[in-house]
Amino acid sequence: MSIDSEQTRVELLRADDDEKYLLRSEREIRHALASLVTGRALITAHLSPGNQSFLTALLGLTDDDTALLLDGSTDESINVRIANAAQIICVTQLHNIRIQFTVDNPVRVQNDGRPAFRAPLPETLLRLQRREFYRLHTPVTQSVTCSIPVTGETDNAMPVAVRIIDIGGGGIAVAVPPSGFAFDPQMEFPNCTLRLPDADPISTRLVVRNLFRLVNRNGVEMLRAGCQFLDLPRNADTIIQRYILKIERERNARERGNY
Repeated sequence: MSIDSEQTRVELLRADDDEKYLLRSEREIRHALASLVTGRALITAHLSPGNQSFLTALLGLTDDDTALLLDGSTDESINVRIANAAQIICVTQLHNIRIQFTVDNPVRVQNDGRPAFRAPLPETLLRLQRREFYRLHTPVTQSVTCSIPVTGETDNAMPVAVRIIDIGGGGIAVAVPPSGFAFDPQMEFPNCTLRLPDADPISTRLVVRNLFRLVNRNGVEMLRAGCQFLDLPRNADTIIQRYILKIERERNARERGNY
């Protein structure tokens, strides 16, 4: 598996492409950030410089509302990298809305005895509600997989079941097998099979759009590949949307204490 900094790309939205979706008011930005805390949104944070990402959460705002607190990692080496980062690009979703913002010069602090990072509030915040950008993080309690025929050391295409990390109408993100397979950006995989709970298998073709390393909050590192659907069957989109709505309803019911 070949991975280098030139091939690795992260799909981040550029603010100048979506100017009308930018929040600039401090009051609106504080309200949007507070909603992430209340909604316990999981944030993918991209370190700059570099191409490493880690999962975190927004712990809250400081008492004077001039800064935010991001949760640290249980892996001390990751905390060192965060402290040395000049900038962190944070991407998350809440209620089908994609939210992206940038914080500068994070400073390490302690929060309830755990490592955390304090940074000034972002000057702008992007809130983008578009169906094609929405991604559902699949429940860890369910087996949601995709069978991808990949070429191994013998050059024979063998189907490998990979875990789906998130799913949307345009594609999926999968956890790449740790070794022994060629899996690089722009590669296409025909004859893939998407397997969702309580649904018939969906045949599709996938193309790898991005590939980068992601560090979970427990410090475990994984390789995440964002893949786009090609030649998706006509009724497949309906099946995928039905699955997404079902999971969202179950999560909302749990949050209300009704499930």
